[in-house]
Amino acid sequence: MDKIRRLQNGSDVRGVALEGEKGRTVDLTPPAVEAIAESFGEWIIKALQKERGRPVEDVTVSLGKDPRISGASLSVAVFAGLARAGCLTFDLGLATTPACFMSTLLPPFAYDASIMMTASHLPYTRNGLKFFTKKGGLTSPEVEEICDKAAHKYANRLTKVSTMLNSPPKKVDFMRAYAKHLRNIIKERVNHPIHYDTPLKGFQIIVNAGNGSGGFFTWDVLDQLGADTFGSLHLNPDGMFPNHIPNPEDKTAMALTRAAVLENTADLGIVFDTDVDRSGVVDNNGNPINGDKLIALMSAVVLKEHPGTTIVTDARTSMELTRFITDRGGHHCLYRVGYRNVIDKGVHLNQDGVETHLMMETSGHGSLKENYFLDDGAYMVVKIIIEMVRMRLEGSDEGIGSLIKDLEEPLESIELRMNIISEPKYAKARGREVIEAFRSYIEEGQLKGWELDACGDCWVSEGCLVDSNDSPTAIDAHMYRAKVSNEKNEEIGWVHIRQSIHNPNIAINMQSSVPGCCQLMTKVFRDKFLLASGMAKTLDFSQVDKYARHGKMG
Repeated sequence: MDKIRRLQNGSDVRGVALEGEKGRTVDLTPPAVEAIAESFGEWIIKALQKERGRPVEDVTVSLGKDPRISGASLSVAVFAGLARAGCLTFDLGLATTPACFMSTLLPPFAYDASIMMTASHLPYTRNGLKFFTKKGGLTSPEVEEICDKAAHKYANRLTKVSTMLNSPPKKVDFMRAYAKHLRNIIKERVNHPIHYDTPLKGFQIIVNAGNGSGGFFTWDVLDQLGADTFGSLHLNPDGMFPNHIPNPEDKTAMALTRAAVLENTADLGIVFDTDVDRSGVVDNNGNPINGDKLIALMSAVVLKEHPGTTIVTDARTSMELTRFITDRGGHHCLYRVGYRNVIDKGVHLNQDGVETHLMMETSGHGSLKENYFLDDGAYMVVKIIIEMVRMRLEGSDEGIGSLIKDLEEPLESIELRMNIISEPKYAKARGREVIEAFRSYIEEGQLKGWELDACGDCWVSEGCLVDSNDSPTAIDAHMYRAKVSNEKNEEIGWVHIRQSIHNPNIAINMQSSVPGCCQLMTKVFRDKFLLASGMAKTLDFSQVDKYARHGKMG
């Protein structure tokens, strides 16, 4: 039963679907997937019955997938599980995560629920499931409930799986409708005075789909709107991802896109992750825009439309980004790492009367209030493209990068990892002990000048982790951000420590505006916390030790 429960990855399910990873065995098997899909189907039916106050029939669920080579066999298991639960199933084929959610809303489809089969930027050997209702993505507690039910089914059934479907799913071409939806948004909001139907005429835009699901954006969106997409990269889906990891944070992906933009003197470059729920861009000068820069760019666009709005990000963003947002009249809420955490915080702030239009994580996940609070990499790019066209219509010859030309970057920024020395089933508990000990050391004053950070405007305290309002959200993974001050009580940097939900390790992020401060903070972390507390015994902290000694990673 624990095998199924360990497949939960926050609000997703992820696992190893194919042999080929050193030290990892296949755990996302067809029987496991069928049990999870059946439990999801039952969960949906129960939720709809409760919502409508009566029995429900003909509950409809769609399934889309990225091009991973394990997708075909696991899709059969999903459809079998949904059929066992009594659901009607629809096969979207190659799709994106945002499209799967939109299939629950856009007529004439408007399915009751949807599943996207993907493992995002992870290796071809992995796969996973993301779950949606008309209200959005499921939360971690909801996925935990589904996996718990699936664990019981799996334990009783073990290796049996229904490979023959009594009622095969109906194949539908939803991506065509989704692409039209995106095209209409661009046409309506640009409202080009000369060529309404081809507002991108005269623009060259490079797309790097990384051989994932994002090629459609080139053919069915940009080309149809008049853009020149010559020079685009890796558009054909290939589940082995032969060119590079489909990830806007990947240096190779950004470098190749930058080179293509400069070679073709393009106006914009776009990088999608595998399932297109994340994106990054390259401006006309070849400057990569991802991480804090992408958040700043989207903030600049959104604050033009919604002055004074609150913007939620994860707590790994820089002090410079906070200044960028506040200088433009916005409010910056630092919150827990994890895209569902960031999005849900925005939803809750709006419910509490705090206008919040943008929620973004440094990984490239971003959602907007106007777009159903959905993390949609394609929609983010649509917003950027609309702003780019508007700038030209207003007579500007500057590229989109000019909107963030005054964003300063932190002088120093590092990420270190510590592996947890433990059996896999105990790793999460061991990691929690380390992180809670870190919190205690700060609260007890044992790390001089270190203080748990907070952003009081958004009722977030205790290291940007804990909601202090009347309805705090459950904590899915432990993490804390501490601000670090010098003897003059001047803030010189911050440290963020968090437990990975993907692997048995702890990540430490640090940033500083003072030369050598990251190395100094690392020394304090090692000597005054890890060694002094005895927590070092449960960790491989060699990376921390190396940086503390030499001030460099290698």
